[in-house]
Amino acid sequence: MKTTKNLSLVGLFMVALLASCTNDSNESPKTQNLTLNINGLEDLGPNYKYEGWIMVDGKPATAGTFSVNSNGVLSQTSFPIAAGNLSKATKFILTIEPFPDSNPAPTDTHLLAGDFTSNNAVLTIGAPEALANNFTGAKGKYVLATPSDGDNNNEKSGLWFIGSLPPTAGLELPTLPAGWKYEGWVVINGSPITTGTFTNISGADGVSGFSGTMGTPPFPGEDFIKNAPAGVSFPTDLSGKTAVISIEPFPDNSTKPFLLKPLLASISTTAMDHVVYSMTNNAGATSPTGTAKK
Repeated sequence: MKTTKNLSLVGLFMVALLASCTNDSNESPKTQNLTLNINGLEDLGPNYKYEGWIMVDGKPATAGTFSVNSNGVLSQTSFPIAAGNLSKATKFILTIEPFPDSNPAPTDTHLLAGDFTSNNAVLTIGAPEALANNFTGAKGKYVLATPSDGDNNNEKSGLWFIGSLPPTAGLELPTLPAGWKYEGWVVINGSPITTGTFTNISGADGVSGFSGTMGTPPFPGEDFIKNAPAGVSFPTDLSGKTAVISIEPFPDNSTKPFLLKPLLASISTTAMDHVVYSMTNNAGATSPTGTAKK
């Protein structure tokens, strides 16, 4: 009788074990991977990272952070996320975040976004949740002149984004969302030198400190007269140099131009001062794109 009883107990144990295994196999997975395939990103340096977010029930939930090396390769492309959240995700948004980051909420600096359709989201800067514009309609004009240095002095050592003389606005740019600013640049001997940041094309930009003591027009631009950075001499001659309008994260991650450069101008070696020249739209060449797959 004892042997029979023991066999019965073993049988019950095996039935319970099999039932447990069957229940485990029928359980839904607790996590599911979100996969990113993004081209055109750049290294943000040690103090910032990219962070992905999914919109779940109208609220952002983090999808994880990653960095990008000098070749644009993501440090991570697959991110485990709670399966229930990922199945309900309606959008993906990529932001730029400080590192380390004590704030669990996303910053205003939204770079890419897209809606999920059939488990895939096409990511662009033009999405409403990103910069809401692809900048292919951006236009720009500029003039070489140095109004802060007196009449007819070093006239090719200044660049102003104006469209006519007397000065009028020379830039046609959309209003940026929070988290972004425009910045003008000239590239002198391989070194990008800022002309200042701005959000208003019809107002003075952030002071760069290179202009002289006389007045300057109330538009973005700069005279390169004093306080030259290391390796550069002022006054200079901007003939043969490059002018750029970039879109910068705010706060800014770098003293160099960010990857978004919607307007570009190769200044002719025969350029004349006080003559209006046009810039080239460069938006399509510098805008990152990608997909998120759940």
